[in-house]
Amino acid sequence: MTRAEFIARLRSGLVGLPTATATDIVADYETHFADGLAAGRTEAEVAAALGDPGRLARELKAEAGIQRWRQEKNPSAAAAAVFAVLGLGAVDILILLPILMGVVGTLFGFFIAAIALFISGGGVMVAGPFAGFPGGPFAAILMGLGLMAGAVFIGALLTIVTIWLVNGIVWFARLHYRLLKPALEPQSDAQSDATSTGGSL
Repeated sequence: MTRAEFIARLRSGLVGLPTATATDIVADYETHFADGLAAGRTEAEVAAALGDPGRLARELKAEAGIQRWRQEKNPSAAAAAVFAVLGLGAVDILILLPILMGVVGTLFGFFIAAIALFISGGGVMVAGPFAGFPGGPFAAILMGLGLMAGAVFIGALLTIVTIWLVNGIVWFARLHYRLLKPALEPQSDAQSDATSTGGSL
């Protein structure tokens, strides 16, 4: 594979990443080729050492998704990280996806229940004192506050479980798939070549 073919396939695979990030990555791999050629390698040898550019792009996108999740910790970042990891093929999607959909569906149901409980608590607290609530207005206010507090607790607990779930998927993928391995190997090869060249001089 030539340098131009490798870079074109890498650039195509990085579609979806921020433009600046993709440009930096492509520039890094242009440097790999320049260093390899300066060390006496052919373009085909450098491309072979770097690995498949399509797979490399998927790894880089997965790594970017994981980094975004670690920084932002929001539903959008979680979805991006999970789908990026699934896209690697590190986790068997046919086995994991049905389980994951069931877990996500259950968590979503509990989130909806927590929201409904919170709204109900607010309704009891506001309307209870005027609707002849058993125990009087003060009991209605306390009951409403109790329901709202319970809803907040459930929501916080579900958030923690969701974070654990995403972190677990990322951990499992890292355990079974060494991210960015092709990107790291050429640097070691280049250092070995430089050492052997320096030793032979």
